[in-house]
Amino acid sequence: MQKPHRILLDRVSAYADEAAAFMRRRRVARRPFARLYYPNGRSADHAEDSRSGAELFVAAGRLIEVAGRKER
Repeated sequence: MQKPHRILLDRVSAYADEAAAFMRRRRVARRPFARLYYPNGRSADHAEDSRSGAELFVAAGRLIEVAGRKER
């Protein structure tokens, strides 16, 4: 049997984790961004209005244009 304070701490930690996840989902849903995944498992978000984000959006737009062209 766990100690009473440990049960309370686990419950508060679970609520804090859920609140943090909610805020991440809300923030992600409200702004355009580019997410890069690296080979070591790390990921990084780049906002559309940042320098790197703007460059990534331009590059992605060009890739979409090229991929959308049909060969004749």
